[in-house]
Amino acid sequence: MISSPPPAFDQRTGLSYVSSLLIWISRLEVEKPSPCDPPLLGSVISNPSLLKLIQLESCRICIRGRMSEQNSPVQADSLPRQGLKPTFSHTANPVLLTTQTDSRDKWSKKMDFLLSVIGFAVDLGNVWRFPYICYQNGGGAFLIPYTLMAIFGGVPLFYMELALGQFHRTGAIPIWKRICPIFKGIGFAICIIALYVSFYYNTIIAWALYYFYSSFSGTLPWTSCDNPWNTRNCTNYFGKSNVTWTAFSKSPAEEFYTRKVLEIQKSRGLYDVGGIRWQLLLCLFLIFTIVYFSLWKGVKTSGKVVWVTATLPYIVLLILLIRGATLPGAWRGIVFYLRPNWEKLMSTSVWVDAAAQIFFSLGPGFGVLLALASYNHFNNNCYRDAIVTSTVNCLTSFLSGFVIFTVLGYMAEMRNVEVEDVAKDKGPSLLFITYPEAIANMVGSTFFAIIFFLMMITLGLDSTFGGLEAVITAVMDEYPHILGKQRELFVLALVTICFLGSLTTLTQGGAYVVKLLEEFGAGCSILAVVLLEAIAVSWFYGIQRFCNDVKTMLGFTPGIFWKVCWVAISPAFLAFIIVSSLLDQPPLILFDYHYPEWSISVGYLIGASSFICIPLYMVYKLVWTPGSLKQVRTC
Repeated sequence: MISSPPPAFDQRTGLSYVSSLLIWISRLEVEKPSPCDPPLLGSVISNPSLLKLIQLESCRICIRGRMSEQNSPVQADSLPRQGLKPTFSHTANPVLLTTQTDSRDKWSKKMDFLLSVIGFAVDLGNVWRFPYICYQNGGGAFLIPYTLMAIFGGVPLFYMELALGQFHRTGAIPIWKRICPIFKGIGFAICIIALYVSFYYNTIIAWALYYFYSSFSGTLPWTSCDNPWNTRNCTNYFGKSNVTWTAFSKSPAEEFYTRKVLEIQKSRGLYDVGGIRWQLLLCLFLIFTIVYFSLWKGVKTSGKVVWVTATLPYIVLLILLIRGATLPGAWRGIVFYLRPNWEKLMSTSVWVDAAAQIFFSLGPGFGVLLALASYNHFNNNCYRDAIVTSTVNCLTSFLSGFVIFTVLGYMAEMRNVEVEDVAKDKGPSLLFITYPEAIANMVGSTFFAIIFFLMMITLGLDSTFGGLEAVITAVMDEYPHILGKQRELFVLALVTICFLGSLTTLTQGGAYVVKLLEEFGAGCSILAVVLLEAIAVSWFYGIQRFCNDVKTMLGFTPGIFWKVCWVAISPAFLAFIIVSSLLDQPPLILFDYHYPEWSISVGYLIGASSFICIPLYMVYKLVWTPGSLKQVRTC
């Protein structure tokens, strides 16, 4: 039986006629037509204007209900449709009602989310890669292409991912059911890339932990050449005069890193990587233990941990900057860092490096921004978050350059050579050789070594939190029936897989494996994934539809600048990096070891193994889904 309609105004509840009528309609029996069915509404309401209003409002509730269903432990696809047939178009720009319940976890505080995003984006690459890339590509002049690439490429993609995650409120795999199902392989590719990154990135954090432990001594072990692991080529020039630095000279810090920490002299390359370093194994086990207990309960725990791991690096950077600025010769490093070389701007490689640096620094495409934003409140201002966090990221990279180059200037002063002669190291070598060497010869070296490596550990942990949370959210949202109540066990299984996958990087030749995974595990493959993601959202899902989604959340439509970037400039930006990277493949070298041809082929297979998920899923979708191609696209 259908009860009679409510009165014009309910004195008991204070509800208006429209609100009361919507509640009455929603309580109809399940087998009756849904609130979105115009015939039922027409049989009750005779006023055409009011009928149109009720239809629109009730359809908004239906759409919001569908969103809540897909975010609940039971998938929306498994629930009865009840004849839901929204009649309004996507151009209506409705403001969704928030009366529905949503079982998905949410951030306890807004700052938990912001610090998590900043912690993911600001990683070890900001400290080791940006300063090197900057001085190599024209110093201060490099800031021009870097800023332009950030404005037209990096930040729009960053904003897009935050908006997608917040609106659809799901992970990197199931989100494609709503955007364009045939591109669902992108989600699987993202998860595989995240695993490859975890295999080597956490090993670098383990190296930092080993240094952190070794720093608790009166004299740092990489200060002198009087240790069992040192060779005849070890040359210590600090505090000594008439010391000749030759092409064969090795600093105590370099030999500590290569011969003590890595024991790379016991490996003959990728043919024979040697045994596992048990000290590094213990360090990695401790790192993954921290990761597990930070992620096992979801954003409620990780959101608290980042208050330490995301803020501590800035305190340490400030301390190191002040100390570096007071060192002799610091000004030489700053001049070298910022002195513009305008001729460099005419080189294509400078623009390629700028584009690659801003992309890998902000980190769109790794699924992390999607995952973190999916735990936001629906009406959170993700536009402001994108601007704030991307700005903080870029400024942190710039600040890190001063921290590094004040010390490089000091080293050049002590060696009595040019800054460019001591600034040749990049990547991990900058953090584990060059900077520790300078710290070892400062007053209060133990204190500065402890805080420096503590900063490296926290920078790395933040990025690990983000990368694994992307996988956790994607897989759990895809299989809620199986994993909905088993987050702790799933996180334990994932961390175990990452730990076992990292074992080859803990061998005496593990540094060679780290370099190989770093180059191919998340190189062109992640760039291609993000390119397809931008195309799928802007061209297949539709830029106007996406902008309507943003307006639904924020109350305003993105401007023409953002639309042009999403449709044309950002995809072109990504295609530019991919083509340039493929055309310019320098030989892979580490510690004078030239990687053999077969290892390069293995690297390409590693990169292809993630990207291949996309075409494979497309073929699967086309073959196994009944109907025409157009129907498959929208199913």
